[in-house]
Amino acid sequence: MRKTLHTSEHAHMVALLKQERHRVGLTQQEVAHRLGAPQSFVAKYEGGERRLDLIEFLAIARAVEADPIALFARMLEGFDAQP
Repeated sequence: MRKTLHTSEHAHMVALLKQERHRVGLTQQEVAHRLGAPQSFVAKYEGGERRLDLIEFLAIARAVEADPIALFARMLEGFDAQP
């Protein structure tokens, strides 16, 4: 399996999380505070420098007041079927 950090699928996921952050009017600092993480954590995943695991995805979705299941479904819509 290839590494996922610099794939279009990863970029799509990051774009959705960033879009949700903007939708609710939160800054990176505010999201970081909700996560109990430094602002650089948010900057790194939004900048494509850091990969997220499933648990982090769920925490971030909740921090930006998004339904993680609905957000994951939107993310899957942008993916091509992978073997």
